[in-house]
Amino acid sequence: MTKETMIKKCLIFSMSLLLLAFTLGPFIWMLWISLADRADFLVTGKVEYSFNNYFQVLTSPSLHFLDYLQNSLIISVTTAFVVTVFSSMAAYAVSRMRFPGRSVIPLLILAMSMFPQISIVGYLFEMFAQVGLINHHLALILPYIAWTIPIALWINLSYFTQIPIALDRAALVDGAGRMKVLYRIIFPLALPGIFSSALLVFIACFNEFLFAIMLTIDYTAQTLPVGIALFQGLHGEIPWGNLMAASALASVPLVIMTLIFQRYIVQGLMGGAVKG
Repeated sequence: MTKETMIKKCLIFSMSLLLLAFTLGPFIWMLWISLADRADFLVTGKVEYSFNNYFQVLTSPSLHFLDYLQNSLIISVTTAFVVTVFSSMAAYAVSRMRFPGRSVIPLLILAMSMFPQISIVGYLFEMFAQVGLINHHLALILPYIAWTIPIALWINLSYFTQIPIALDRAALVDGAGRMKVLYRIIFPLALPGIFSSALLVFIACFNEFLFAIMLTIDYTAQTLPVGIALFQGLHGEIPWGNLMAASALASVPLVIMTLIFQRYIVQGLMGGAVKG
């Protein structure tokens, strides 16, 4: 082994360790604090480990953690389903059909998504207040659909364009309609891209904070990020143990889904780049 090769391997190993520490360090620290009986154990040097913080978060009636979790799951799953259906059909139409302005549609949708959330949340609040949707699940589902459909459309579009159009023509010649072609042929072939876009939409909605705190009022509609942020106001001080325990519990669904479906995410995101 030459000196240059050894130096290269040492640098790669060192940077890998640094990247691993950078990504896992906050998560490990969160778990450490959540298991400690007091957050200032580094100062006092006295610490006992238990699951009391997790028990308090899950059972305390004033924290409403399970209500926040239920709201997050309902809103995120509903948004991911709606966005996946519409973005898939839109990607199919843009990639397969020939009509005036079809190439402009993805650019217009992408341009609309470039508006920062803070610039429109005030108008959304006023509009939803007039129709009585404030503190309702729809107050978050509707903006989330508009907010996440561009990325889902672009992911699906990049995947759909790699599927040979000859498959559509052959099915149409055999008498299949457009919808049958879409659901029987295109969807199964594009499933990795569709699934990865749905999962990314779910994660984005699950973690979103600005719309959730501005368009909801109490635990009947607020999501986990907002509920965790409000722990401080409920106790009059910062309950670091409860905060870290709630954050750890909130991370579990996302971590599990990412680990299980990591292969589909990578395959869906890379499909448009490596095929053809």
